[in-house]
Amino acid sequence: MADPSSYRPRPGEIPDSPGVYRFRDEHRRVIYVGKAKSLRQRLANYFQDLANLHPRTRTMVTTAASVEWTVVSTEVEALQLEYSWIKEYDPRFNVKYRDDKSYPYLAVTMNEEFPRVQVMRGHKKKGVRYFGPYGHAWAIRDTVDLLLRVFPVRTCSAGVFKNASRTGRPCLLGYIGKCSAPCVGRIAPEDHRDLAEEFCDFMAGRTGTYLRRLEKQMMEAAEEMEYERAARLRDDIEALKKAMEKNAVVLADATDADLMAVAEDELEAAVQIFHVRGGRVRGQRGWVTDKVEEVTTSALVEHALQQLYGEETGDAVPKEVLVPALPEPVEPVQEWLTGRRGSNVSLRIPQRGDKKALMETVERNAQQALALHKTKRASDLTTRSRALEEIADALDLDSAPLRIECYDISHLQGDDVVASMVVFEDGLQRKSEYRRFQIKGFAGQDDVRSMHEVITRRFRRYLAEKEKTGEWAEGEEALTDGEPVLGEGDPLTSSLKDDDGRPRKFAYPPQLVVVDGGQPQVAAARRALDELGIDDIAVCGLAKRLEEVWVPGDDDPVVLPRSSEGLYLLQRVRDEAHRFAITYQRAKRAKRFRAGPLDDVPGLGETRKQALIKHFGSVKKLRSATIEQIQEVPGIGRKTAETIAVALAQAAPAAPAVNTATGEIIDDEEPDTTAGSSGEPVSAGLPDERRGQER
Repeated sequence: MADPSSYRPRPGEIPDSPGVYRFRDEHRRVIYVGKAKSLRQRLANYFQDLANLHPRTRTMVTTAASVEWTVVSTEVEALQLEYSWIKEYDPRFNVKYRDDKSYPYLAVTMNEEFPRVQVMRGHKKKGVRYFGPYGHAWAIRDTVDLLLRVFPVRTCSAGVFKNASRTGRPCLLGYIGKCSAPCVGRIAPEDHRDLAEEFCDFMAGRTGTYLRRLEKQMMEAAEEMEYERAARLRDDIEALKKAMEKNAVVLADATDADLMAVAEDELEAAVQIFHVRGGRVRGQRGWVTDKVEEVTTSALVEHALQQLYGEETGDAVPKEVLVPALPEPVEPVQEWLTGRRGSNVSLRIPQRGDKKALMETVERNAQQALALHKTKRASDLTTRSRALEEIADALDLDSAPLRIECYDISHLQGDDVVASMVVFEDGLQRKSEYRRFQIKGFAGQDDVRSMHEVITRRFRRYLAEKEKTGEWAEGEEALTDGEPVLGEGDPLTSSLKDDDGRPRKFAYPPQLVVVDGGQPQVAAARRALDELGIDDIAVCGLAKRLEEVWVPGDDDPVVLPRSSEGLYLLQRVRDEAHRFAITYQRAKRAKRFRAGPLDDVPGLGETRKQALIKHFGSVKKLRSATIEQIQEVPGIGRKTAETIAVALAQAAPAAPAVNTATGEIIDDEEPDTTAGSSGEPVSAGLPDERRGQER
């Protein structure tokens, strides 16, 4: 590990001008390439106190052994040179998007005497028109099969073409009318090229003019009583319309644009691109990358633009590129794109309308791509085994933690404080053993006390279950809080075994407890276990900000390598606990908002509450009803009716409902069909307005 001060340039050596810099390791391999508007200011950021650097940046500068730079005249030149060097050196610390597949294109070889329509992958060739990319090659073949009826362009290989020319017999497509058979001279080279040009125009989105021309020819043929020709033109029109239906119109005015979205977490990012041509989605592609450096969404977008358009020119670069965040600064990138296209390119964030709606679809695809990538990665047995071994090594455990439990606290400004417990066994989720907690020991917001309470209650249950099995040594005393953690079943008096013979959920201890948080939360969890006399369960915490792993009693965190499968597994466990906790907290808050006087009536379920509201029309009318009138509702007896009357009499009348948009007071006499509510109004916007403050 090198000391950055050993290769830091002397003051005044670094020019204050745009340029590109390269970090090299001790073997002279380029490990990082970057660009800067001012080389002096940018490089100075790398040579500061290591404690102030992001962990990934710190790893890079300590791996490097030298730095060099090249001065350029403009930021656009710096962007171009950076892209060239990244392609040439493939630096390990740069963002590199891994294409999740080799995307096929529909290609028309206009550089040949007789242009050919075919599926192409890989590097693009000069003189070839490309359309796509498509998700699957079969989608291209289906489209081409429909269009060949109208545009019978050559699709055969060079070998088949030469053999047909030699024998004087066309292939099957020539006989059935799906090829104009230039191989045997049925069409002149100039006419065949015109046919290929029409095919390209149609694929480029200029469909309306051609369809109208065919419809006019069909009507003329019908008027002249050339019914066979008219029927053939009719079938041609239907084939073209069917091909067009495969790509629905998503943007008006025949827009040409690429829409890019990014989904990311602390370690990885997924990019999705929709290619819209002529207002229709012509193709889709996506990449996944490891975030091997400290990088913002703007930087991810810039790197994606470089990869997407670095080899493209002309119409392959659309007039409009829509992105989730603009590169910083945006002017050099926009100027670079304009130079690649040869005309102005608009690079912007969509704000409203159809483009904003389509961007949301692209974002959902990016999120799904990232989730699918993580699922595939997590399902691999070898990878999971390596992750567990890495966690054991990092935390100095005697064996791999086959069962991991993770805890998280969630609340909304100190209200509805809840906690979650999620379980991973052998690196996979075990949702049947998830548990939810309500914080009961105190009121208000205190994550540390909440964590101590949750750990205490969970492991009291463990000790109680352990006592039932007779595993306690003589003289030991069990601790139990005597209440179900969930507040809904699973009593302490239940048998130790489930129906399938497995131990009860709290009777099975984890090898590792993970808490969402840093030193304070870890210390609280360890203290709770110590108070219960449990010393054979390891504890650690995962802090979100820098993905640091904290262990009890250590002042410094354990920093796992970015590429560590162990860190990836801990992150998944932590994120799942957070998701489970916040879902419960929102559900609990929503239930509290919907609560009404009928909810306090013992033994009155949802069905009978609905029946009462339906019979009387509102809680106000029900409150004024007599016991005999309440008994008229099916399923309501004398005793229940008396209980309902008492509960409604003791409850305070609801405040009048107000339409927050108009200020109008809503008449309480209107029927209330809300399940399980009292008819009292609830401001539906309140949870959303405060959601940004929940944890």
